[in-house]
Amino acid sequence: MTIHKPGRRLMHAVPLKFVQHKVTGGGRRAVGAALSLTSMIDFLVVTVVFLLMTFSASGETTVAKGVNLPKAENTLDMIDAPMVGIAGSQILVDGNLAGNTRAIEDSKRLQRIDELFNVLKGKRELWKQLHPGKEFPGVVVLQVDQDVPAIVVKSVFQTAAFAGYPNVSFMVNMIPKTK
Repeated sequence: MTIHKPGRRLMHAVPLKFVQHKVTGGGRRAVGAALSLTSMIDFLVVTVVFLLMTFSASGETTVAKGVNLPKAENTLDMIDAPMVGIAGSQILVDGNLAGNTRAIEDSKRLQRIDELFNVLKGKRELWKQLHPGKEFPGVVVLQVDQDVPAIVVKSVFQTAAFAGYPNVSFMVNMIPKTK
């Protein structure tokens, strides 16, 4: 066996000129691009699992940490409305900060919460722009801890009514009905 100079030898013995031309590095790029299906399938599986974990088809909403909802037997399904939550001393509208309850708790008197009023009024105006010609439903859902003082609940309720939301629903934990 003879000693050969190192280099590429695959397909050099094929007597066809176009094959030798391709093997030696000449020619154009290949028309078909190679796609790695394994990585594409992995990406799609991860995306689908993520979406399934975060999507809730039943309309359930998350309750803020530390909020213990009251229980009720006669309940209705959730409706599409702004969610006003009271978690500790914070007032949240759809998860965004919209006020504080400290002033109400300290004064122990009913008062309008200006930050909450402005946020709800903005949501009402946006709804009217998105649904021209339709009557505004004026519904807001309150997510209130069962230990929040009544004066705070009344202040939030009254502020929502001043902002154009006279219909208030309370989020509760459902007690199964006994037959």
